[in-house]
Amino acid sequence: MSQDLEAATGRYLDLIGRADEYGAVDLVLGLIDEGVPAEDVLLRIVAPGQRRVGELWASNEWSVAREHGATAVSERVVAAVSGRVRPTATRGRVAVACADGEYHALPTRIMAEVLRLRGWHVDFLGASVPGPHLITHLHQTGPEVVALGCTLPTRLPRAHATIAACQAVGIPVLAGGAGFGVDGRFARLLGADAWAPTADAAADRLAAGLPSFPAAHDGHGDAAVHFGGEEYAYLTRHRADLLARVMDTLKEAYAPMGGYSARQLEHTAEDLGYIADFLIAALYVHDAALFTDFVTWTCQVLAARKVPAESVVLGLRVFHDVLTDCPHARALLNEGVAAARTCCADQRTETSV
Repeated sequence: MSQDLEAATGRYLDLIGRADEYGAVDLVLGLIDEGVPAEDVLLRIVAPGQRRVGELWASNEWSVAREHGATAVSERVVAAVSGRVRPTATRGRVAVACADGEYHALPTRIMAEVLRLRGWHVDFLGASVPGPHLITHLHQTGPEVVALGCTLPTRLPRAHATIAACQAVGIPVLAGGAGFGVDGRFARLLGADAWAPTADAAADRLAAGLPSFPAAHDGHGDAAVHFGGEEYAYLTRHRADLLARVMDTLKEAYAPMGGYSARQLEHTAEDLGYIADFLIAALYVHDAALFTDFVTWTCQVLAARKVPAESVVLGLRVFHDVLTDCPHARALLNEGVAAARTCCADQRTETSV
């Protein structure tokens, strides 16, 4: 069966890569009709297939359009599985939502479907659910727990506000998704009641009961960490102005930008915006690795597009020079420069081999 599912995953990737919605739906529903559990279809075919989509985009083997098309098909496939398999709810009610500002909804949707298959009454609220609206839903429906998904760590400040708001009305929070850290450290730091690395782990955790982070409500959660700080607040308020200043300074420091097309300038501004957002998130949780991991990933993605890591070093240095009154941010940027320089050395080694 394992080899059969591995082969099916390969076929699934081929189908979604061609945006063949009907073919992908027929494949997974056919497997279910043959007796493959729906949970296995979701976790051993759709989820790994979608992870591979992200890897192919990062390595520049697939375009953004192809990646978007594949993701759209996977969303339809998950909906088709949900429509085909309708288990009776035998457990309590769970509200499943993406953190405010988080638009990568597919991983959270898969978690919602696995919970439903395990017998939970699931309210899937979709991408980017504003905290106040989620709280209104909790008052109206009274779930036993909120399962909160966060794929990007840049959404951690908003996720933190949502966790605190849910707990204030007496609803515990199970956190999931890469945004909370591969080891769940940010879920623990932000005071979530529990964390799960995968959809099936989330279902197992809920079945075992909450919480699993005893420190979340005994004074060792929020009280132990001073989140944000003056520099975080400053950069959050003045993000647009900061990016404009960095862009202007970069144009002066890097002469080739004078010949950039409007599209190239737009991409440069987007990349600088990502640097600002990850810097802000790292300041919020006081975690340098959050920022340096992003820098390393960015260098790898750009290298696949024939953009040298030196360009990242330059951008980080400009941020450093502009933020003259932000010592903590400058320290993080220095660590980012060191990470980017390591990537530069690795790229030179690969080129010389």
